[in-house]
Amino acid sequence: MNIGIIGLPSSGKTTIFNALTHGQAETGTYHAGTFSVNMGAVNVPDLRVDKLSAMYKPRKTVYAQVQFKDVAGIEGGSSKGSSLGGRLLNELGANDALLHVVRAFTNLAVPHPNGSVNPRRDYEAMETELILSDMAVIEKRLERLQKERTRSEQPLELPLMQRLIAHLEAQKPLRSIDLTAEEERLLRSYSLLSLKPMVIVLNVNDDADANEAEQQLGALLGREILLQLRGKLEMELAQMDTADAAMFLEEFGLSEPGLDRVIRAGYDLLGVQSFFTVGEDEVRAWTVRRGAPAVEAAGVIHSDLAKGFIRAEVVSYQDLITTGSIPEARRVGKFRLEGRDYIVKDGDILHVRFNL
Repeated sequence: MNIGIIGLPSSGKTTIFNALTHGQAETGTYHAGTFSVNMGAVNVPDLRVDKLSAMYKPRKTVYAQVQFKDVAGIEGGSSKGSSLGGRLLNELGANDALLHVVRAFTNLAVPHPNGSVNPRRDYEAMETELILSDMAVIEKRLERLQKERTRSEQPLELPLMQRLIAHLEAQKPLRSIDLTAEEERLLRSYSLLSLKPMVIVLNVNDDADANEAEQQLGALLGREILLQLRGKLEMELAQMDTADAAMFLEEFGLSEPGLDRVIRAGYDLLGVQSFFTVGEDEVRAWTVRRGAPAVEAAGVIHSDLAKGFIRAEVVSYQDLITTGSIPEARRVGKFRLEGRDYIVKDGDILHVRFNL
């Protein structure tokens, strides 16, 4: 899973990046008007992987991963057109979801470029950037489709593009529009930014209450997920060892690190879940979309497994932990053989039988 971090200048998005990735990217000189990308991959926290690894004692334990990209160079607020273009568009378009950092903290040493902290204004400025960027893409495609109307190989595409442009002209992001599976397939190659699932992070002071700002933004949102993070505090916690971080989390009344909340939000937005493969060589977590059949999960492991799929040996994580072993799970009827159309569930442990 790839998540791109966006935000207006001085929103603290690189601070959030450091908090999420345990990184040490420079925060003071990472301004709009430059092109630079901070990248960091993190393991998805999952106690189930820890327990399976303790059970099997494998040579290697592999967690699912999320890659965060902190992209500089976005300057919002233009009414004439989007400032997004070229490499920046390509970098943002390659992500599965976007994390929009909205400033809700006050800091005299870091003055807001617009003179005051106003989360709603800043959120709307960034949304406008994404909408204008998508409008430019769709208008260009519409122009070509209308020229080729009589010989278009995609009769669905022209009315779809007309519907999308009307939605954008109403200042609505494309993630708020209902699309069929076929329409979603048609749009995959366009990398439309306002169509991407979005987590909105209110970057708040360590001791501030941003509930009013959260309520104001929440009233504007539809399918987005809104979180509050104490960016500076979370970044400091990310540099501590586990024991010290746990103590500080408790002191500030936080039940878990911000990373856990962001990843959970990302999984929910993208509609994905984890399944596992286990053995003496390796215990590994894999990511697959919710509702995926067993043959699709097999393809996540390796394309050859999907091509030669015969059966999937399946036991749920909870049943394996309860019974203590695969043989015992088989003895009590918790171990199953499933076909290619079996719908994989979160926490399933799979072994794929295949033949090429």
